[in-house]
Amino acid sequence: MLILMAVVCGFILDCFLGDPSWMPHPVVYMGKAITWAEKRLRAAFPGTPEGEFRAGLCLAAGLPLLTLLLSGGVCLLASRLHPLAGFAVQTLWCWQALAMRGLAAESRNVWRTLQTEDLPAAQKAVGRIVGRDTERLTAEGVIKAAVETVAENFSDGVAAPLVYMLLGGAPLALTYKAINTMDSMVGYKNEKYLWFGRAAARLDDAANYLPSRMAALFWIAAAALTGQDWRDAWRVWRRDRRCHASPNSAQTESACAGALGVRLAGPAWYFGQLYDKPTIGDDLRPVEAADILRADRMLYAASFLALAVLGAARCLVMFCLPG
Repeated sequence: MLILMAVVCGFILDCFLGDPSWMPHPVVYMGKAITWAEKRLRAAFPGTPEGEFRAGLCLAAGLPLLTLLLSGGVCLLASRLHPLAGFAVQTLWCWQALAMRGLAAESRNVWRTLQTEDLPAAQKAVGRIVGRDTERLTAEGVIKAAVETVAENFSDGVAAPLVYMLLGGAPLALTYKAINTMDSMVGYKNEKYLWFGRAAARLDDAANYLPSRMAALFWIAAAALTGQDWRDAWRVWRRDRRCHASPNSAQTESACAGALGVRLAGPAWYFGQLYDKPTIGDDLRPVEAADILRADRMLYAASFLALAVLGAARCLVMFCLPG
């Protein structure tokens, strides 16, 4: 019951406070650890494809394991000092594992800059939440990028962390965040990371496989609750959910495209190279800045649904277990 209470409290804190800039965040330290480890692992292994893969494999195995042991140890020590201390640590890290408020705030900032018709400012704003090159984006491209990242990051930043924290508390949620952070930093198919980042990318695919599909279903239900087209969300999800190099990224993107009746994805620039990605959804109408706000409303609805359904599932399992 302590874990469930910590998850609910962490969710409420994220909903109202987001990620305060003054508060140290575990993901920041994970990023620093990845940068530190990459430099040393590359130096320790040969610069061949096999050597780079082995170096990346050490990173992919080491960081999540270290995160689980360290966070689990802190939670255990805190709970032995006092149950309230254990609860406080669990709540803090559950809060920090979630990204609902921050994602909505950043995407709304993109919407605000679009209202001023200042394209460079909009490109810069959307660059805070996407990994692609943004200086080539048109206003339509900025809108699509913002909507896509809201949908995709609902899975990575809300649904998947909720799944893992309800399974194993804050330590398991932070372990997932370590895996996800590795993928966002080294899981690219470019010359630098094709071999070094392969293990991290595959691990992230595995960690997100079930949560991303659950997230898509939550998003479809959220479309119905917010007045969007849930039938088209279901139809496009069924048709386009595999239209991505990743087995997971198009799950929520396709549901969002169908709910809004727009076409998302397509070719995009990363690190100066154009990637010919397939499109997702039907071009029933042009995208508009208001689609960012619609995506945010679905984000909040899907997040509350995920908490309610997954929390109820944990309660059911707890009450059904013998003893």
